[in-house]
Amino acid sequence: QVQLVESGGGLVQAGGSLRLSCAASARSVIGWFRQAPGKEREFVAGINRDGDFTYYKDSVSVKGRFTISRDNAKNTVYLQMNSLKPEDTAVYYCAADTRGATSSPYEFNYDYWGQGIQVTVSS
Repeated sequence: QVQLVESGGGLVQAGGSLRLSCAASARSVIGWFRQAPGKEREFVAGINRDGDFTYYKDSVSVKGRFTISRDNAKNTVYLQMNSLKPEDTAVYYCAADTRGATSSPYEFNYDYWGQGIQVTVSS
């Protein structure tokens, strides 16, 4: 079993930055997802175990603004979010895929989920 704990969320003004952290109890493929009010949860970014392959979903407008990375010495995956927009407001979740080799945008590939953390971007 993998425990995941997110941190770093909060309230920020548009144009600001936040860095989310996902502390994991074991090393695995990690994906970040988010769910805005009234919307379905969507994949944002993923990273493989070694940290040398990252994936951002094209249809989610975070490319160039969000960066996923990991520090395996700390068993932590980060999501650096810059130039935040009000539409980035959501609950952000990290999830672990213990079986895959690279990240997937599909929820069913992920075995374990964090509790979620709120990110609110004010205009």
